[in-house]
Amino acid sequence: MNGLRIYRNPETVATDNRDRVFYSRREGGPYYLWYYEDSIKHWRFARVHLQEVASKALCVTNWKVIPVELQKSMAEHYQE
Repeated sequence: MNGLRIYRNPETVATDNRDRVFYSRREGGPYYLWYYEDSIKHWRFARVHLQEVASKALCVTNWKVIPVELQKSMAEHYQE
């Protein structure tokens, strides 16, 4: 997954470290919002516009803090 960046909004990071919202962007591509939907126990995503993301509020995060299930979903989404 060359050029993939994962972001979080520090204002929405859960205090119990169970983050449920992430953003991603690959190289010059679109931003995606990734969120965990409790009712179906599954990670979902939606394409978002830069204005909605407020990119200056997002911070790059390490792949290691991403939940394993989300890593798998992102890998499927960004297949080369």
